Order: sequence, then C-alpha cells, then structure tokens
Amino acid sequence: GITYQVGRTGAITPVAELQPVSLLGTTVKRASLHNANEIERLDVRIGDTVFVEKGGEIIPKIVGVDFSRRAENSIPHMYITHCPECNSELQRNDGEAQHYCLNSEECPPQAIGKIEHFVGRKAMDIQSIGSEMAETLYQQGLVKELADLYFLTFDQVLALDRVGEKTAMNLIEGIETSKSQPFERVLFGLGIRYVGETVAKKLARHFKTIDAIASATFEQLIEAEEIGDKIAQSILDWFAIAENRK
Repeated sequence: GITYQVGRTGAITPVAELQPVSLLGTTVKRASLHNANEIERLDVRIGDTVFVEKGGEIIPKIVGVDFSRRAENSIPHMYITHCPECNSELQRNDGEAQHYCLNSEECPPQAIGKIEHFVGRKAMDIQSIGSEMAETLYQQGLVKELADLYFLTFDQVLALDRVGEKTAMNLIEGIETSKSQPFERVLFGLGIRYVGETVAKKLARHFKTIDAIASATFEQLIEAEEIGDKIAQSILDWFAIAENRK
C-alpha cells in the first residue's frame, strides 16, 4: 500500500505500507518513498512485491520491485493532488522534488507539528508539552497558533482529560519559564523554513530584534553571515503572511 504523511512544513512524504518482514533483528512494516520522483524511478505500484534494505542499517528503504511477481492488472501509481489531511491542493515548486500543502494555518498535522517544534528542547524547551499534549491542546481548540500557549490558564489545562493538578501546574510553569529563553531560541522555534538552530543564532546576532528581521529587505538579509538567497527569500515569504507578523 501507499499512504501519505504531512510534515510540519507542509511537505508530503509518501510511505510504503508493507506486509511485516524481519530485517536485521527488527520487524519492518513501513518504508519512506521520499517523493513523486522516487515512486516514478522505481515504478513502484500498490500490490507490488518489493526489495527492502536498511540504509545505514537503520532506516528501511525500497531499492527495487520484483516485476516478475507483478499482477497483470497493475496500474502505475498516481501521486495525490490534494492534501490527505485537509484536502487543500498540493503545490510543487520548480526544481523541487517535494510536494507541499500550503494550508499551514488549518492543516492539523502542520499546526500540531509547529507546536511540537516550538516547545522542543532546542527551542522554548517546554518539557511538559509532548506530542500527545500538543495534539490535545490543538484538538480542544486551546492552542491553534503558537501565541495561544501564552494565554493558557491553569483551569483550562486541568479541565482536559487525564490531566491532574500537578500536570497542569507543570505545564503552566513550563510556559512561564520559557519566557526567559534567549531570542535566538524563539526565532528557531517559529519554524521558518531553512532557519535552523545555527541560522537562527546568526540572524539574532546580526539583527538583534524580531522587528529588525521583519522589516529587513532581501539585500539586508543576505548581508548577515551565512544567509544566502534561499534563506533570505524564505524569511521574506514568512513575514509576508499577516498571521505570522501578528
């Protein structure tokens, strides 16, 4: 089978669903198919028998198809055109292999992924919010965007299923403590495409404030150390969205 996952950035990853097979001591049930180009290159189809190996002996990958066992009525796999989660039309930029869902505000896996990234150890380090809690806060309508975290109350958290007083208190305290994180961590936590941990540090050091970055021109951005055209354009695109600026 072939299913599709939506990542935090909206990137779509096709996944091969396999009949379980033992491989180097673990049971393999899934393998990434990476993108539409890879599916086309392998000519992998639903119902195929495939060859699987572990890249670097860790990550399973499909390396070929046993065409001798392919069914006569097999048809080439058509890559999806709409997001499997929110049904938005997918976009593929020139020169890129990946398809993207651009509905970053309302596509659940993207919104939840953003929260998980923001509260992560290298960003705001709010340890009381894990994957499950991030999903719960989003699904319950308490955190639809990152800023909502800072308006959460103890009573709102306590009212959630399977949340006791200690858990609720830890969560609220964790959010409060995160306010003392340095600017570079906040910047990294925003999840701007191509702005990883190192780039966030360089930007923070060069521009000092979020307002300076938000108002910077393309030319001003590429003056900063290690900021190339691609990163500069990504920053401009992110700040061009009103919700992000807000």
